[in-house]
Amino acid sequence: MAGVKLFTALLVVFVTIGGQWAAAQVHHVVGGDGGWNPSSNLGSWSSGRTFRIGDKIWFTYAAAQEKIVEVKSMKEYLTCDVTNPIRMFTDGLDEVALESEGARFFTSGSLDNCKNGLKLHVDVKPHETAMAAGPTPSAAVHITGLPCMALIGLLLCSITGL
Repeated sequence: MAGVKLFTALLVVFVTIGGQWAAAQVHHVVGGDGGWNPSSNLGSWSSGRTFRIGDKIWFTYAAAQEKIVEVKSMKEYLTCDVTNPIRMFTDGLDEVALESEGARFFTSGSLDNCKNGLKLHVDVKPHETAMAAGPTPSAAVHITGLPCMALIGLLLCSITGL
């Protein structure tokens, strides 16, 4: 009988979280310790890094000297054309949630800095479930699915009478 209750509890949790195991969210600080500045090698920083739906990227920069512009297309990104931005970041510490799959393009608001490589192309991949093993970015902060685990624990305790 306990096995049936446990199976039912796990089934309820599985359905509650949408039929997928909760994935870890990764916070990427663009440029690492150097942040977003002309001396950062963003190409090197981003190579080998995987960006997934639900992750966040953080831009840290000197707001008095720089602004970051999100542009729509690869052409605007490559040519540093910031005349029709999607969004501008000017606070010095900006968080960008990666909410959908696809390409995102960020450039310096300074034409000279952009032409000298201060720009970032992010290719956002689908969720990776916790059951699948994969590489983890080395300079990232992980936020695990603690609320989901708490829910599982509460369900198990209530079913087993603990």
